Amino acid sequence: MSGSGRGVIKLAEVRLQEGESIENALRRFKRKVQTEDIIKEVKRHSFYLKPGAKRRVKQALARKRARKKFRKEQD
Repeated sequence: MSGSGRGVIKLAEVRLQEGESIENALRRFKRKVQTEDIIKEVKRHSFYLKPGAKRRVKQALARKRARKKFRKEQD
């Protein structure tokens, strides 16, 4: 993919250690994927949002956070 102009592809890699179970390696892999925000990047690049639509989504999320904060303060 060097000629596509896309940049560097990040891949999480976990090598199985001596005597380590598959479950532990899978747990380490999931944690690594989560810390590197790979899933968030994939979702962000999976479809295109026009700038206006992106702005509306951002504002809706801000309203949602504000309502949640307000409800928390009421309790």
